[in-house]
Amino acid sequence: MPTDLSAGSQTPASFRDAQFEPRQSTSRFIADALRAAIVEGSLLPGEPLRQDAIARQFSVSAIPVREAFRQLESEGWVTIEPNRGAAVSLQSADEAREIYEIRASLESLAIGIAIGHHTPETLAESKRLLEAAENEPDPALYVVRNEQFHMSLYAPASRPRLMELIGQMHRRGERYLRLKLGLPIHKDASDAEHRAIFDALAARDIEQAQTLVARHLLATGELIHRFLADAQALAQTSHVRKKRRASSRTISSKADR
Repeated sequence: MPTDLSAGSQTPASFRDAQFEPRQSTSRFIADALRAAIVEGSLLPGEPLRQDAIARQFSVSAIPVREAFRQLESEGWVTIEPNRGAAVSLQSADEAREIYEIRASLESLAIGIAIGHHTPETLAESKRLLEAAENEPDPALYVVRNEQFHMSLYAPASRPRLMELIGQMHRRGERYLRLKLGLPIHKDASDAEHRAIFDALAARDIEQAQTLVARHLLATGELIHRFLADAQALAQTSHVRKKRRASSRTISSKADR
């Protein structure tokens, strides 16, 4: 897996400005562009995805756009409904927590297998990626740095199917991780937790490394769950108040007649 953002990265800086490059897989490029736009917030939860407009933007037929939608649907980014088309999936507090619960299980397993196979070179690479994440101020790039650091911890395990599952969960959790990074204090806490995980790894302390990875991920899941649950409760309360005000105005209007 690439460990340098400047090497082999094809993710566009902005979905609105993204253009297809012929050497790439068309549907994969479109899926990557849409995924990046959802993560960065330029495509919002519930926003419709117009197949024809996207096809025109990339100067392609509808076929690769539909393939990109299906790929993103399988990853949880997009919802496709008959006769209504595709839209950005709504954020779910329960989904966010479950993703991090799954990650905690998979990644504690992976680091336990990998820890005895790390070499001075692989440890140096993990430390380089740790420091790159610590020094990354851009939340969108930090999401990538974060995944690179985590994956470097597990790579020596040589478990390709396990790594594939972990990668899938990282991709499904990207949009939720951005919520945590909205406040600098949460990034600082994540960086400190990453440092502690690395120290346990370097000390070859399997139990401590597994405990710290699981604790780090479960805490993130709970934090995001609380944030989304509170936001949804606030939105519901606001909706109820608006309905009551509208109802009151209707009653008042009838009384005036």
